[in-house]
Amino acid sequence: MRIVVFGAEQRVGAWEGDTIVDLNRAFASYLRERGENAHQQSADARLPAVLAALVAAGPAALDDARRAIEHASRSGSELAPDGGKIVHRADDVKLHAPWPGRRIACAGGNYADHLLGMERHRRGPDVTIDQVAGYARDEGQWGFWKVPDEVAGPDDEVPYPKRTRYLDYEGEAAIILGKRGKDIPGSRLAEYVWGITLLNDWSIRDGMGTPKPLSYAQAKNFDRSTSMGPCIVVGELEAQDVDVETRVNDSVRQRYNTRDMIWGFGEILELLSRDFTFVAGDVISGGTAAGTAADKTPPGPDGSRSQELFLKVGDVVEVSSPKIGTLRNRIVQA
Repeated sequence: MRIVVFGAEQRVGAWEGDTIVDLNRAFASYLRERGENAHQQSADARLPAVLAALVAAGPAALDDARRAIEHASRSGSELAPDGGKIVHRADDVKLHAPWPGRRIACAGGNYADHLLGMERHRRGPDVTIDQVAGYARDEGQWGFWKVPDEVAGPDDEVPYPKRTRYLDYEGEAAIILGKRGKDIPGSRLAEYVWGITLLNDWSIRDGMGTPKPLSYAQAKNFDRSTSMGPCIVVGELEAQDVDVETRVNDSVRQRYNTRDMIWGFGEILELLSRDFTFVAGDVISGGTAAGTAADKTPPGPDGSRSQELFLKVGDVVEVSSPKIGTLRNRIVQA
């Protein structure tokens, strides 16, 4: 099932072929067909039209979503009890970021090939990818939180931050958590994954700020510093087997699979949930692999770097995966 957020009301839908099914309205129509009283109220309670509420509603809501999709395939262009459309042409509706509005945790330095390019100047030109992975394991996990008010969706514009000359892309796969939990063993990851999506962790590479044990992670937080979408795949993907590709102006920059993560999603969840309660709708992004502008552009002897591979106003970045689709964004003047 591919879950999207669509339209002016930002309702939850299922992406089926070249159509979008309004799940809440399809389920209300299904209940009316069965002769149930208060069908719209029941649909609102059992299969909410808002993404955060749908995620929190758990497996029962997904069962109802499947019933709604099957009903929509039979009812065609029928209107819902409230007079709204049930089935839309995908090309006719705007897709928004499928972000439940919760917290976003991002793993850092989680692919050895990415680290190899980032750290050759520190480790030396002869360092190997296996050595880099070993160093990363020895030094332990790290990452950062994103704190957006707004997340960019597919085909949304991303403003170029005025404080950078080195704007970078990081195509990533991310999991959406489906229930509340604390002190979660990594072995129980599957119980907590509601779905999987794509994320672009836009990054300022001019410097991460003054080195401190704790920081505000400003290089990772600015307006629309996160893109997400185009959908959340539910029940059809394994978190540790997601293919990801990133293109800039149709040129392939990244191509990898999440099986190559140094720390798997279960390990990240186990670490971050120590004495910390995750809730339904929270997001964990697994980090990025080789091919970013930063790992392909080592600093010169004087510390300067070429801007050639870094993003510029007008560039189009596409992060894609076969089952999830394509998350496309254009960089524009702020």
